[in-house]
Amino acid sequence: QVQLMESGGGLVQPGGSLRLSCKASTNTFNYYVMGWYRQAPGKERELVATITGGGSTNYAGSVKGRFTITRDNLARTVFLQMNSLKADDTAVYYCTARRFTDYWGQGTQVTVSS
Repeated sequence: QVQLMESGGGLVQPGGSLRLSCKASTNTFNYYVMGWYRQAPGKERELVATITGGGSTNYAGSVKGRFTITRDNLARTVFLQMNSLKADDTAVYYCTARRFTDYWGQGTQVTVSS
């Protein structure tokens, strides 16, 4: 069982930035594909970005060029740097860890509003 603890959400104005963090409990963190998903009110959960243990990344088209996913394998932590935030980015953001199965964090709220 892998536990994921997210932090860094909050309220930000359009055009602003936020950095999300997610610390995992596993000692084999580098074997996991880590990711961020989000779910806006009334919408389905969607992929934001993923990163492999070796650092290969994948992004949703809607965030490419604005968001950056990184990881620190020694600290067992994955980050999501979000720049040029828009109102459409408002959602609950979930951290995920995938190896043989998927683990999910409890989510952190990101609200983009003036």
